[in-house]
Amino acid sequence: MDITIHITDREGATHEVQAPTDMSMNLMELVKAYELAPEGTIGICGGMAMCASCQCYVLNDVALPERGDDEEAMLSEAFFVKPNSRLGCQIAITPEIDGLAVELAPES
Repeated sequence: MDITIHITDREGATHEVQAPTDMSMNLMELVKAYELAPEGTIGICGGMAMCASCQCYVLNDVALPERGDDEEAMLSEAFFVKPNSRLGCQIAITPEIDGLAVELAPES
């Protein structure tokens, strides 16, 4: 089953993309798959919460899993962090996040 995610890229354009819930993907991988950020500017650490290149801002009230310790630690050191910041690599594509809207944070 696919869900719909709304992703605003760093140029300010919003893309409505379909995301499969049966492939164990995360939001960072989805952004890469749809090429919504230039190659080499997102997911630099490979999704290990070791960089903040996939930081995004959650724009709507979709229930997401709590931030883990690694994510909290990385966001405490990242640039352009807001209260609604999350690391895309830590948001799994699941049926529960259907309709999620995010904006990619600026490159640090």
